[in-house]
Amino acid sequence: MNHPLLLGLSAYFLINAGFMWTASIAWYDTVPGVAQTGPFNSHFIKDVALSFLVSSLALVAAARLNDHRLAMFGAAWPCLHAAFHIWIWIAHRNTAVDVIALTNLLGIQVPAWMALFAAPQLKQEGAQA
Repeated sequence: MNHPLLLGLSAYFLINAGFMWTASIAWYDTVPGVAQTGPFNSHFIKDVALSFLVSSLALVAAARLNDHRLAMFGAAWPCLHAAFHIWIWIAHRNTAVDVIALTNLLGIQVPAWMALFAAPQLKQEGAQA
C-alpha cells in the first residue's frame, strides 16, 4: 500500500523540482504566496528544487528497496519545509485562511506529512512479507 503512495509523492516532488528548476520565474509568479515571501531569487529557487529532487530520488529508492530509513530520509526535507511553513502561517500570516493557506495545505503540508506517515510503514510491510 505504501509503495504506490511513496512513488506518487516522489513523482509530485520531482515534478515540482523540475518546474522550479526549468521555469523558475513562472513558478515564482504562479504559486500563490511565493511572491509575497520576497524578491525573485533564481539561485535560491534552484537550491530548493535540488532539495526536492533529492527527496524524490530517496523516496523512489526507498519504495523499490523497501527501506524505511531511506524513506524517512526522503521525507525529512519536505517535513522540515512544511514545519517552517506552519511557523510562517502562524507568526507572519496571523493564521489567514485564503488561497495561500489552501495552497500551503495541499501543496506542502499534505504531501510532506503523508511521506512521513508512509515511511515507517515500509518496515512493518517488510516484516510481514
